[in-house]
Amino acid sequence: QVQLVESGGGLVQAGGSLRLSCLASGRAFSTYTGWFRRAPGKEREFVAAVSLSSSTTYYADSVNGRFTISRDNAKNTVYLQMNSLKPEDTAVYSCARTRGVVRTPQSSEGYTYWGQGTQVTVSS
Repeated sequence: QVQLVESGGGLVQAGGSLRLSCLASGRAFSTYTGWFRRAPGKEREFVAAVSLSSSTTYYADSVNGRFTISRDNAKNTVYLQMNSLKPEDTAVYSCARTRGVVRTPQSSEGYTYWGQGTQVTVSS
């Protein structure tokens, strides 16, 4: 079993930055950790994912070039550095981990373990 705890959310002005953290506890083989977000009235959407070795990353088009996902396996933590934030980035951000190998890290269907989420609000 794996538990995930997100932190680092908050209120920031447009153009600002935040860094989210996802701390994992427990043991389970996992190939990818991803970040997803859900804005009010919208469906959950993929943001970014990183492989276990950090050799492969994926980004949604809407955040590519502004967000950076990284991980520190010694600390069991995955980070999401968010720069040049926009009001449309406002959402609850959740991290998730796969169980085993997945074909499509951008799809939420491949993720088994989920955190509770952290609120990010970007004011204009």
